[in-house]
Parts: sequence; C-alpha cells; structure tokens
Amino acid sequence: MVNQAADAGVDARQQRFESVFSRERFKGLKAILDSVSPEGDGLWQRVNGVHSYDQLLLGLGYRLTFTKQIHVADCYSRVGPAGGIKVVLPYHDIPTQSSLPTLVNFDATVTTTAKAAAFFNGLFAELKRELSKPE
Repeated sequence: MVNQAADAGVDARQQRFESVFSRERFKGLKAILDSVSPEGDGLWQRVNGVHSYDQLLLGLGYRLTFTKQIHVADCYSRVGPAGGIKVVLPYHDIPTQSSLPTLVNFDATVTTTAKAAAFFNGLFAELKRELSKPE
C-alpha cells in the first residue's frame, strides 16, 4: 500500500512537471533539454535535484562552453559528425528581442553565449519556482 501511494506521488509530480514544462514560456529550455536528455530519463527528478541550468547540463553529461557569438546560418553547414554539431537551436526571445542560440555538440558540450546561458539559467530558476508552487 505504501509503494502505491509513493508511486502515485511520483506520477503526480511527473505530470505536474510535464504540464508546467510544456508551457510556451519554457519552449526554448525544453528544446535544449530534449536534445541532451535521453527519453524517459527522469528529467523532472534531475531538475528537482539541481539548482542551476549548468548543473543540470552537467548531470546529463554535458559541459557548458561559451563563445562570444554564434552565427546560426554558418552552424547549419557544420551539423553532423564531421562538423561536430549535433543540433542547432536558434532561440529568439520576443519580449527581450534577444537572439539566444545554443549548439549541442557531439563532444558532449553545449556551446552558447554568456547572454544565452544567463537567460536559460533564469528560465530554469523560473521553472523551479513554478514547480514549487502549490497546485
């Protein structure tokens, strides 16, 4: 009986996470995490267990690296093992009119700008606040 109650609590937290995480506000963060997290990997548990975006990436086996600028159009030509880029995520935040691209690389790094990392770290903190609110 105790296991059923615990399983129900886990299922409820998982459903709450999926509901909050699927909101339009978190679309860019979701795209990044979907690119680095294996399906069914208990992402909500990992989110719950860390305090920042870069800690989460480390927990998923990716190191965050920074570059001054990312030319998205150029990056598409380097997608594939030979170019080193697995996924190009050209995120644009409408409210701030900011271009915040992220590259997921084959060498287990996520390349971004300092501005984009700060943005997604703030978005991660917002996600954590939303998840901690009572239902």
